[in-house]
Amino acid sequence: MPRNQRVAGVPADLAVILRDVGTLLLMQAGLLSLTVVVALVFGEFAPALGFLLAGGVAAGVGESWRRLFADAPDPKMKHGMVIAASGWFATAVFGGLAFFLVAWLTPVATMAGYVPAGASWDPVAVAGATSRSSLLYFRNPLHAMFESMSGWTGSGLTMAAHEPSLPRSVQWWRSLIQYVGGVGVIVLTVTILSRPGSGSYALYRSEAREEKIHPSVVSTVRTVWKIFVGYTLLSIGVLFLALWWTQDLPLFETFWQALNHAMTGLSTGGFSVTDDSMETYNSPLVETVLLPMMTLGAIAFPIHYGLLHDREYSELYEDVQTRWLLLLLAAGVVALSAQNLLVELPVEGYRATVPSPVPTLSTAEFDAIRDGTFQWISALTCTGFQSSPIGQWSDGGKLLISVGMTIGGAAGSTVGGIKIIRGYTVSKGIQWQFSRVFLPKSAVVSTELDGRRLDADDMNREFAEAAIVSLLWVILLLGSSLMLVNVTGASYADALFEVASAQGNVGLSAGITGPEMPVVAEVMFLFNMWVGRLEIIPVLVLARSALKGLNP
Repeated sequence: MPRNQRVAGVPADLAVILRDVGTLLLMQAGLLSLTVVVALVFGEFAPALGFLLAGGVAAGVGESWRRLFADAPDPKMKHGMVIAASGWFATAVFGGLAFFLVAWLTPVATMAGYVPAGASWDPVAVAGATSRSSLLYFRNPLHAMFESMSGWTGSGLTMAAHEPSLPRSVQWWRSLIQYVGGVGVIVLTVTILSRPGSGSYALYRSEAREEKIHPSVVSTVRTVWKIFVGYTLLSIGVLFLALWWTQDLPLFETFWQALNHAMTGLSTGGFSVTDDSMETYNSPLVETVLLPMMTLGAIAFPIHYGLLHDREYSELYEDVQTRWLLLLLAAGVVALSAQNLLVELPVEGYRATVPSPVPTLSTAEFDAIRDGTFQWISALTCTGFQSSPIGQWSDGGKLLISVGMTIGGAAGSTVGGIKIIRGYTVSKGIQWQFSRVFLPKSAVVSTELDGRRLDADDMNREFAEAAIVSLLWVILLLGSSLMLVNVTGASYADALFEVASAQGNVGLSAGITGPEMPVVAEVMFLFNMWVGRLEIIPVLVLARSALKGLNP
């Protein structure tokens, strides 16, 4: 486009971005409208008004941008990256507005009614009034923004100290944004941004989901959602039975917890509606049911399509990411369980243990293996469900989990982290570079990567991209960890753990994250979660564009 072209008085590049971000805000307005209905069903009239107002603001801004800049040119790749980064940030802002408005429009006396009878946690005093509802925390705009960013990025770290004290509609909103964000709000909306040349594939690629199931991106996204919804229904049913069998809960409460945990488990988000995540249940059966659910979310969706549609079961071991995911899951379970057996044996008061179903194991040994298995799979799949007090673990256990959160699962799935394919590409690239040293200059060099034969130029490009993203990811991880140590005084193991959880979009916590954490640390985590979800490059493109524009 011409360098000085303008649309509705603004530069054409900015008009392209605002128009498509506006479309994303309209999508969020629809989700907020659905949540208004949920609030009304539960008789939560003040929260319903908060969600209605937030939806109205999102719809007003989104529709204004979409109409005002309707004549903007079609976006190109450079626009796609900026739309991905700014669009995700915008959804977090307007999602946070919902938390904020609901908190301020709900009277403190009404909030007290959301607290379950017999709740044991201490009251929270705000402005001289006493209440125990965690909804009060969202009157702080930074806390509201943090909760929204954590939800949309699938991170799972929370400012809601006691989730059961939230209104049902707020519990639903937290689960819904993780569910949609798990597949990717940008990927979801390519069905809206599907006009020719719209750059929708650029949006799709910014989520590291480059392997398409169908030639059409729109068809791909629809297939992904069909698979996702099917798995969700199955997960709700299985989890409902496990909770019904093991927990003494009313029937509707059993369904409600199964619904929300299936949504956040399959999307590898990790938000919970119980006070201590999965530790509340203290049930090996519930944890066992969740293991395949979390693993499904960490496998690339093209593999699910191959298994379900084409019956290509060989892809489970032929696909390099799936093969390495299963190997890493097994190796990590062994390593973390061994660590727990050697160091983390429960002491009195460590947890409310249950009798071991394996006669040859003591209760303590069973819990060590049980915790090692669940927490490693939760970490590597970037789900963030927590079944034991990790803050009481030794540094060795925390560092092992940090490694899992940093690696993450397969690209093309709902997980965060660096992704297995990047680690594999870097290792293959190092081997390839080393092998070239022993070859004559005239040799024609090629290598195979995940079933593809690459020449020297292609391999250099693949290796460089994977190495750059991985290096930037690790630099940000280490730098943020040092900052967190200085700001909070936490040990480096705890700081590394917490940053890896935020940046890997996981949600496990060693006890640092919470409404009392320093403002500097909370803002840093907001950035870590945003960058981690978008895998750094789109955020860098956005920063460069803000400073210098999109032209070369």
